[in-house]
Formats: sequence, C-alpha cells, structure tokens
Amino acid sequence: MLSELYIENLAVIEKATIDFSDKLNVFTGETGAGKSILINGINAILGQRVTKDIVRTGTDKAVISALFTDIGDNVLQVLDELGISAEDGQLFLTREIRSDGGSVARVNSRAVNVSVLKAIGETLVTIHGQHDNQILMAPERHIEILDSYAESEALIEDYHSSFRELQSIAKKINKIKTEQSKKEFRMAELADIVEEINTLNIHEGEDKEIEAELNISKNAVAISEALYMAKQLLSGDDDTDGAVEMTQRASKSVEGYTDIMTEISPIYDRLSSAAIEMEDISEEIGSLLDSLDIDPKRYDYLNQRSDELRRIMKKYGPELDDVLTTLENSQNELDELSGAEQSLDELNKEKERLLAEVSKKAKALSDHRKKAGERFVSQVTEELEFLNMPKVKLVVQQKTGKLTINGMDSIEFLISANLGEEPKPIAKIASGGELSRIMLALKNVIAEKDSIGTLIFDEIDTGVSGRAAQKIGIKLKQISRLRQVLCVTHLAQMAVMADNHLLIEKNIQGDRTVTTVRTLDHEQRKYEIARIMGGENITELMLENAEQYLKDADNM
Repeated sequence: MLSELYIENLAVIEKATIDFSDKLNVFTGETGAGKSILINGINAILGQRVTKDIVRTGTDKAVISALFTDIGDNVLQVLDELGISAEDGQLFLTREIRSDGGSVARVNSRAVNVSVLKAIGETLVTIHGQHDNQILMAPERHIEILDSYAESEALIEDYHSSFRELQSIAKKINKIKTEQSKKEFRMAELADIVEEINTLNIHEGEDKEIEAELNISKNAVAISEALYMAKQLLSGDDDTDGAVEMTQRASKSVEGYTDIMTEISPIYDRLSSAAIEMEDISEEIGSLLDSLDIDPKRYDYLNQRSDELRRIMKKYGPELDDVLTTLENSQNELDELSGAEQSLDELNKEKERLLAEVSKKAKALSDHRKKAGERFVSQVTEELEFLNMPKVKLVVQQKTGKLTINGMDSIEFLISANLGEEPKPIAKIASGGELSRIMLALKNVIAEKDSIGTLIFDEIDTGVSGRAAQKIGIKLKQISRLRQVLCVTHLAQMAVMADNHLLIEKNIQGDRTVTTVRTLDHEQRKYEIARIMGGENITELMLENAEQYLKDADNM
C-alpha cells in the first residue's frame, strides 16, 4: 500500500505530506484546488512522463517521494530482477524534476533511470482516470481487457513464439522468391570473383612478405658491399688484423695480471666475451652474404607477384585481408544461392508445419477466450446491476478471421441499455456516466485477477449522480476491503464512504497561490460534505443531512 506521499514545489503545492489509510482514501476540494496536480505527482513517482512546467514557479526543482509498505511478492520479484533490496517489506521512491527539464529517480536511495521507476510502479499502483473510458470507445482495445481477465498470458506467449517463427519463415521465403530472378546473374558474378581470387592462391600476409623480399633484392649489391666491409673489419685479411684478432690479443695481454690486480679480472672477462661475440657476428655476416646470391628468375617472379597482388587489392582491397574476406563472403553467398532452391522447398515445408501449429494454438486461445467471455459477462453484469444499471446487457462479440499477432479473434464489447434492444457497440450508445460505471465494473472484475495493491480512481463519478453515485461509492468501499483505494471525487455520496478523507484547498498567501492537503476529522468532514451538497452557504439543516449521510455510510 501507499503509506505516505511527500510533495514539494509541484505546481501550486509548496509542501505537503499525506498519510494514507490502507482502505478507502477520498480526496475532495473545490474545482481548481489542485486535485489533478496530486494525481500528476503520483504519476511522476510511478515513472510516468512529466514536463518541467510542473515545477513551481521560482524554484529549482520539484520533489516527490512515496513510501510503500507491505509490498507483495509480485513487487519483490521485480525488485529482485533489478537487483534492488527492500528491507522489512518497505519501498521508498523519490523523483526530482528540475526546472531545466532534468529528472533524477531513486529507489530505496539507489539512483535509477525513469524506466526502472516505471517498471516498479506498474506493480504497485493502477490508476483509472477519465481517459481510460476511451478504451471502451476503441474496440481494438477490448481484446486486451478480456485477455487480462482470462489470464491468457501463457497461451498468448506460446502463440506469439510460434507466430513470430512463422512470420520469420514467410519473410525468408518471400526474400528468396523476390531475388530468384536476380539469382543467376549474381551467381555468375560471384563465381567470377571466387575464380579470379582463387587463381592467385593468395595467403594471408603475402603482400608484406613479397614487399620485404623484393626490397632486399633491389638493394642486394649495396647490402652485400656493406656486409663484406663489416666482415673484413671484424675478421681482417692476409695483410690486416681484424677487430676479432685484435680483441683476442688485448685479452691475452692482460690475462697474466688478473691475479695481481683484481680490477683487471672483469676487464679481461669483458674482452674475452667481446672477442667471442664479434666472432659470432662475423660468422652470421658470412651466412647473410651467402644468402644474398640473388636469382634473376626469383627477382622477376617477385616483381610479377607484387603487380598481381597490387591489382587484386586495388579491385577488392584496399588491404590483402579485405581481398581474402571478399573471397570468403563471395563463396558463402554463392553456396547459399546454389542451395536456395533446396532451401526454398525446406522452408515451404516448415511454413506448412508452423501454419498448422499456429492455427492449432490460435484455436486453443480462441476457445479459452470464449469460455472466459461467458464468465466475464456474468460477473460484469452482476457488477452493473449493483451499480444501478440492471437492464444493461453486455455481450462479448467474438469473431474469428485470419491469423494475426492477437490470434484468430477480434473482440468487441456490445451493450444493450434497455430491455428488448439489440446489443450495439459501446461507443454508439453509452453516455459518460454509463461509461464510468461500465469501466468501474470491468476494473473491479479484472482487479480480482491481479495483485496490484493500490487502485486510484480519478473522478470516476463523471456523469453520474444520486443513487448511481451512491452505488459507485459503495462499490469502492467494497473494493477497499481487499486493497487500498484512492479516489478523487466531487460527489458527497462517494465522499461519505471514505475511511480517510483528505481535503485539497487552494489559498492565497501573500502574492502566491498555495495548495494544501489535510486529513479531516469527523466535524471537518461534516462541513465538507455539506459544502459539496449545497455550496458555500452552509446551513444547520445541511450539516444535519451531512451528519446523517456519514452515519448511514458507517453502517454500510
């Protein structure tokens, strides 16, 4: 249940802390006092879209906080999926709306985005406002209402899975058929690409290898001369000692004194090591010189291969890896097109199988809806009789047709308002007051199926009065015995039913309009009921009538 709501700088509400009963909470107040702002505040904390215009003029931000207690398993499951803990079954939601349009949301002090707040809000509260009546005016929405009552989620999910698979197969078949005329040309094109690249027998990184070898070949003479000079300087010749022999002599010249002067020992070791290292280097240079014996045929091959690789990279590159990727992709596409006809036959068989499966599941869903529709009509009719609409006959018109995402059914609610009249679409014959009561009946019947802990009714009394209004009040009272109800009303017949009566008042403080919300005690309720019934000029008789209304309500 919604235990407490705190509002700060929301439109004309400067600050308000509202405590709620776990039963029927009723808001009353003069027209324009700010009842709609209160509903906007609740919508905001439930993650609904709000604009910066809602922030009180002259302030930086609006803050709305809500404390929910005794939250149910359905809420805990959503919180667990979101990785949010709720100690002692309590949930604290906060939302800040800044004057620059920014918004910050928190759940139990943890910052979240608004979509998370909305996901949680959908498990906590259901709001019914005047706009909800438009659902009744839109026949395409009636199937949602019936499915919600019928608890068809599992059947619908199973049907959707098969239906989407069928759609996917159908798209693949259409794609293959559409491209059939282009297939031969494309296959020839791909075959040419595959043959052209395959003929070259390219391997990864070959262009870099060819380039490196060719670069050595082009500079072979200069490299040979440099290596020869380096080897001669290291190894010497018949007339001149090289660096190796000179280093060896230097090493021997100091060898005999290593025991006498300890500092000479490391110098001797280094000279010995240097001589060995230079001798190794000289041998490696010799090997490199031997390898630089360039074959003219090899040189010609390298130039030719380099030209071939440059040409193929220019066409399918820019890099050699791109050429190899083009080869792989072209081969894969060619294989796919080559097997397209076989694939088409297989897809058509799979389509037939899925069509039979989807049709079977659609029939099961349709039968489920039909049985639920009979129960639905019975329960809603009972609710309507209580709500002073005993002659209204509700019919769930179920027509079957082609398969769609909703199955094979189209659903529309028809009503007959008077005995002997043929049922007609609700949009054509229902008045505003009738729509409100029909919607309340539907909400009440569906509410028995869900686990939402709080229901909010925003001016559900539109278009009704007298006995019908009293019946709506009694019905809300009954609902509040099972779950928390918040109701905004203009009618005394509904206000007297409240377990917690809250007054929304608009006052002028200085040069600013300020809206306040306060809980009324018995005496204050009596005056408010009298005001609703007779206006501002309250008489003793009006107060006596209000007192009697309150007593009668307590006895119901």
